[in-house]
Amino acid sequence: MGLKEKKLFLLDMDGTLYLDNDLFDGTVDFLREVRRKGGRYLFLTNNSSKSSEAYVEKLGRLGIEATKEDFLTSTDATILYLQNKFPGRTFYCFGTKSFEEQLLAAGISVTTELSGEIFGIVMGNDNELTFKKLEDACKLLLRDIEYIATNPDWVCPTAFGYVPDCGSVAEMLHRATGKRPIFIGKPKPEMILLALEKFGYKKEDAVMVGDRVYTDIASGYNAGIDTVFVLSGEGTLLDAESSDTPPTYILSGVRELYERIKE
Repeated sequence: MGLKEKKLFLLDMDGTLYLDNDLFDGTVDFLREVRRKGGRYLFLTNNSSKSSEAYVEKLGRLGIEATKEDFLTSTDATILYLQNKFPGRTFYCFGTKSFEEQLLAAGISVTTELSGEIFGIVMGNDNELTFKKLEDACKLLLRDIEYIATNPDWVCPTAFGYVPDCGSVAEMLHRATGKRPIFIGKPKPEMILLALEKFGYKKEDAVMVGDRVYTDIASGYNAGIDTVFVLSGEGTLLDAESSDTPPTYILSGVRELYERIKE
C-alpha cells in the first residue's frame, strides 16, 4: 500500500511539522488533505513536559485546529504502563509540574519529596530541572527500586538549536549511579499499537512520520508499520542509511509528503 492509500498518519511534531514556534511550509496543506480524503492523523510525541491540552493551545497559535483526542504522548503510554504493572504504588515524580498533574489526574500516586514509601522513580522531559531533583534521584537510585522514563530522546529541538531531553538527563544519572531506566515512549511500539487499537485501524493502514530514526522511525519499524523519515529536523540521511530500523520512505519534509498524498 502506497502513501496515497494510507488512512492513519501518526505524526511527530517538533522537527516534523514545525520547529519551536515556526510552522513548516506544507504542514497545513498536508493536514487538510488527509482530512479531505477521509483519513485521520494523530500527533505522537515523546515530549512529556506538556499536556495534550497545552499542545492543543500551541497548535492553535500556529494555525492548526486540534482537540485533545488528536494526541497521544509518551506520558499517556507511561500512565498506561504504571496502571497495568504497578497499581497503587507511589513513585517519585522527576519532571515538570504539568507531568506531575497528568500522573495525579490518572490516579498515579506520586511525590516530589523523599518521604514515605517510594516504590520507584518516574521521569519525564523536564524543562524545570533543578539540582535538588538530580540529588533526590541519585539518593533513590542507591536503592533497588523501579526506574521508568517516558522517552530516550537525547535532545529537544528549539529555534536556536537543541537542549537536553529526557535521554540526556537519564545518561547523566547513569554516569552518577550506574542505573538506567526502562524507557516507555518511542522507539517502543506501545504508542503506535495503542493508537491502532483505540481507533480501529490495521497496521497496513498506518504510517509513522518523524525526523528521528532512533525514536520515530524505530517505533514504526518495531510496531510493524510503514514509516516516513523527513530531513527537516534532527536526523540526517546518514542516520537513515546506517540504521538497523530503516525507514520505508525518505522525504525532504512535510511539503513533499503532501505532494505524495494529494490527488
